[in-house]
Amino acid sequence: MVLTDTNEPIPLLPLGLPSSSPPDDDGDALIPDRSVNSSPKRTGNKWTAVAHIITGVIGSGVLSLAWSMAQLGWIWGPLSMLFFAAVTLASTFLLSNSYRSPHPLYGSVRNRSYSAAVKFNLGKKNAWICELLIQMNLYGTGVAYTITTAICMRAIQQSNCYQKHGQDAPCEFGNTSYMLLFGAVQVFMSQIPDFHSMQWLSVVAAIMSFAYSSIGLGLGAAKVIGNKAIEGSIDGVSASTSIQKLWRVSQAVGDIAFAYPYSMIVLEIQDTLKSPPSESQTMKQASVISICITTFFYLSCGGFGYAAFGDQTPGDLLTGFGTSGPLWLINFANACVVLHLIGGYQVYSQPLFATVEKWLAEQFPRSSFINTNYTLKLPLVPALSLNLERLCFRTVYVASTTAVAMIFPYFNQVLGVLGTINFWPLSIYFPVEMWLRQKKIKPWSTKWVVFRGFSIICFLLNTFIFAGSIEGIIAARFS
Repeated sequence: MVLTDTNEPIPLLPLGLPSSSPPDDDGDALIPDRSVNSSPKRTGNKWTAVAHIITGVIGSGVLSLAWSMAQLGWIWGPLSMLFFAAVTLASTFLLSNSYRSPHPLYGSVRNRSYSAAVKFNLGKKNAWICELLIQMNLYGTGVAYTITTAICMRAIQQSNCYQKHGQDAPCEFGNTSYMLLFGAVQVFMSQIPDFHSMQWLSVVAAIMSFAYSSIGLGLGAAKVIGNKAIEGSIDGVSASTSIQKLWRVSQAVGDIAFAYPYSMIVLEIQDTLKSPPSESQTMKQASVISICITTFFYLSCGGFGYAAFGDQTPGDLLTGFGTSGPLWLINFANACVVLHLIGGYQVYSQPLFATVEKWLAEQFPRSSFINTNYTLKLPLVPALSLNLERLCFRTVYVASTTAVAMIFPYFNQVLGVLGTINFWPLSIYFPVEMWLRQKKIKPWSTKWVVFRGFSIICFLLNTFIFAGSIEGIIAARFS
């Protein structure tokens, strides 16, 4: 093993783009706070973007959709999924147009993050609020993925226990050890330097998401055929009181909201795309493909899951087949979920890592602890780039998400809360406001009224989801 100091501090540009700033790899200006050496060559295309999107979108949320469908019933369940699919696609289109902004010297500059686009279009105050919401959501997604992984790993152990000792055996296990194991894996995976270095991980994770979604769909369809009946009803699962029904509907809508939007990583994914054609064009094509694929799987998994279990639909679809399906296939599906979420965790963590580490580099430009990279050479494997600050910060980050998941291991309720943080402010409000500003839409014009009215309706829906999800966490915590 050889550890060498590259002695190459990360170079920085002062805020404000001077006229002598060099062009980036496309001949366009760098955004104000980046250097040419921190702009890796972009090689992504439509299909790598599809892999990133599917890795980010089809995650833990897909496993809760059958439960959501059960709460909403056969009419409002599918309609809710189609609504959020349409909203997500529209939001992505609006955001992808914000990737490039006009510049008097270079024609255009690239906004490589969501907050950078908001800062350019809406100012520093909005950018600060946007950045806070993004980091909260990225962090919360890491917590949700830790919870989901533990549930799937526990399901595999329970399945093996039932197979060995019989269905009546007391095969109950906790989540703590599995959360710690997932955290240990993420400490290692988090040393991947940036988004550009993890295309292979997104491809593997996307394949895993197809695998377990297809298995869940197939198991649900097989159970429906075996039952020779379609379970469920128009109104969904009944509740003892109308208030309880209202809270369940709220949580169900929140789970669907969490399952779709990926607005907070749109521009990071778009920044990996080569041009020509324009990054916006490629991103829109990738988004259409990805949303169509995910909507098909969501409707299929949610529909077949509800049709199979009816009022007894579990919060995590795969756990419902523990005693009624081929154990090896269920175990394989849960293993695919785990492998997918290992990659999904990184897709949502890398933007947060980049934000914090860029800020530290700006605050302490002469610190070797922060800015010096080391090359670690192990036998038979490619050289690894290590950074002491990266090692320490990312390890603490992973440990904190693991700890929070251990304190609040409530799958459906946590997803609902995360759905509210992401849905209205990041998927509706900022994209709409930036589009209105970019197009210079006059107040009270037809387009202005339509877009602002749409934003207000979504805000009211967001408030409803948030209230129900918080009530669910409180009820689960003290029950």
